Amino acid sequence: MKDIKLIIFDMDGLMFDTEKISFRVWKEVLDRYNYRFDFSIFSKMLGSNLSRIKDICITEYGIDFPFDLIVEERYALTNQIIKKDGIPIKEGLRELLEFLKPLKIKKAVATSSSRYRVNMFFAKTDLYKYYDYILCGDEVSKSKPDPEIFLKVAHKLKCDVKNTIVLEDSEVGITAAYKGGMIPFLIPDMKKPNKETLDKCCQYFTSLLEVKQYLEKTLTY
Repeated sequence: MKDIKLIIFDMDGLMFDTEKISFRVWKEVLDRYNYRFDFSIFSKMLGSNLSRIKDICITEYGIDFPFDLIVEERYALTNQIIKKDGIPIKEGLRELLEFLKPLKIKKAVATSSSRYRVNMFFAKTDLYKYYDYILCGDEVSKSKPDPEIFLKVAHKLKCDVKNTIVLEDSEVGITAAYKGGMIPFLIPDMKKPNKETLDKCCQYFTSLLEVKQYLEKTLTY
């Protein structure tokens, strides 16, 4: 832990408390078209980019599923909710970022969400100033659990993977970090981790405040 050079943050469910919004939006939109939707389906989507989510939907609902139309309505409803209620920031995020700010550790976001979604969320916060780089799900060819997105971030910032912590809330994110040879920290959101995921993570926390407290004790800069 003394040689950490980079910390990569997931976004949805890790930085922003948006998974509850996402589940609500999927449910409302699919109800309009009489498609069954529950948490068992939603849990498969967690941490995935749009391409992988489309594959999941086709598997669940068939080749005729109107994915593009559903996505368009999802975006519209999400925008309405965020415009009305704002974007809820996860407990401890600001405190963790402020703690890391003076340290010689680079910080990045590697999210399965699209650049459009990232720009929308970050435009409503002041979090851009904390990060050295942001890479989005529509800017890589493979979705988590493939490690491509994390490896590209580490390469861009010229940091060795063995000196890189990844903060993730999803099973596919932890798997991607593990496959990439990084140090996975799990902070789960809506879905409780299974044993396989727990075995892959180096540390398990219930909030980003706990991450901050842990790093305060273990980092020596």
